[in-house]
Amino acid sequence: MKSWIVALTTVAALSISGCASSERGLSPLVAVAPTPYELGPGDQVRVNVYGLDMMSDTYLVSDTGAISLPMLGIIPASGKTVEAIQRDIADGLRTSNLLIDPKVSAQIVAYRPFFITGEVQRPGQYPFVPGMSVMTAVSVAGGYTFRAYTKEVTIMRGKQKGTASPDSSIMPGDLVQIRESWF
Repeated sequence: MKSWIVALTTVAALSISGCASSERGLSPLVAVAPTPYELGPGDQVRVNVYGLDMMSDTYLVSDTGAISLPMLGIIPASGKTVEAIQRDIADGLRTSNLLIDPKVSAQIVAYRPFFITGEVQRPGQYPFVPGMSVMTAVSVAGGYTFRAYTKEVTIMRGKQKGTASPDSSIMPGDLVQIRESWF
């Protein structure tokens, strides 16, 4: 009789542990090295052109990954650094004979948001701030619920999906998923 109870308990424990985390097989996300930030859809960039005040404005990187400037038209921006955008705009002004020696500066005004779901008080979309970690993202979302698994999270970054610790960095556009703890 005792061996039957032990066998049943073992089978139940194994089946529960198998259900507990379908995402345990994910590999950890590679740590993000401090590299120049690449623009993407949803970022807002402030462009200043010395001598052409009508072009100096804040531009939104569209869902197609471009910004549209008066007199120059569409400039591809997704995947480029701010410095590359400055060069592209200056080259466009030179090519169009609008300015002989253009002076262009650009800076990011607002980053695209990140998203947080699962076991947090207020899941949703939030503005990204440089230097954010998983813990600061959770804090912005009101903190963990009492059911949250706090040791590891799942992050989707573009097409990459992996696990991360609470002190891992997040990036604009990341989807942070806080899973439920089973025990």
